Amino acid sequence: MKKYSIAGIKKDFKLNYLLYVMLIPALVYVLIFNYYPMYGAILSFKEYSPAKGILGSKWVGLEHFRTFFSSVYFGRILFNTFRISALWILISFPAPILLALFLNEIKINWFKRVNQTVTYLPYFVAEVVIASLIISFVSERGPIGQLFEFLGGKPQSLLTTPGNFPWIYVISGVWQGIGFGSIIYIAAISGVNPELYDASMIDGAGRLGQVWHITLPGIMPTIIILLILTLGGIMNVGYTKILLLYNANIYETADVISTFTYRKGLIELNFGYSTAVGLFNSVINFIFLGGANYVSRRLSDTSLW
Repeated sequence: MKKYSIAGIKKDFKLNYLLYVMLIPALVYVLIFNYYPMYGAILSFKEYSPAKGILGSKWVGLEHFRTFFSSVYFGRILFNTFRISALWILISFPAPILLALFLNEIKINWFKRVNQTVTYLPYFVAEVVIASLIISFVSERGPIGQLFEFLGGKPQSLLTTPGNFPWIYVISGVWQGIGFGSIIYIAAISGVNPELYDASMIDGAGRLGQVWHITLPGIMPTIIILLILTLGGIMNVGYTKILLLYNANIYETADVISTFTYRKGLIELNFGYSTAVGLFNSVINFIFLGGANYVSRRLSDTSLW
């Protein structure tokens, strides 16, 4: 392991001081928006009063956590969060990989660029617009409802059936993010040694064989790192789109931890309770991140730390 001395650090700073200066804005951003807010986690153990401030508010210990764990909503929102996250990982995670492999196999440049542009565009559409499109498409008189009627069924809004919501959320998310998510895999594929493909052609490997034995192993470290990061955010189901798609018929499957925290914190103004729920959410994410990293390190040479 390389050892660093004070003299070596000073010498490196003199040689690369411009790089250190460029690093300052990123460090300031991380300190302000990532580390400083961690001070607010103390609200989880207090009955917060804006008049008294964080330090002056009454200390209640683990009362908020006990209230949350004994709540009638606890089991439902935890199950919904894990179900949507599991569907997201199973469907959304491999989708950009498959798209990147598909785009890599396209040899006609103009057709490749058109496909890239078409798949990238939805990522830059506002969440409100996406939600409006989803509601229009799955409504009773929307294209999907009309398709049901054309096939002999009864037209209905898919957002009135609780069991449909996780699939609508995940599939629409795949459509929105598949193109942008494939960028990093396309970059990883471009780093695979071209000589390996030439050697495989000499050995008689077809294009599918090249993908399976060369391309996928070549980008596997990237896939593993992104999978670890995805598992580390398994509880972070985005609440914005869910709130925009909300209706009374789908509460039982659409209510997740992030929407529950939003209601408790910003609507009911119960800041201590919502902070406790958020802290619980972060701890679970950290456990999944550490566990995924540990398993990856034991099974392969790739890990975050």
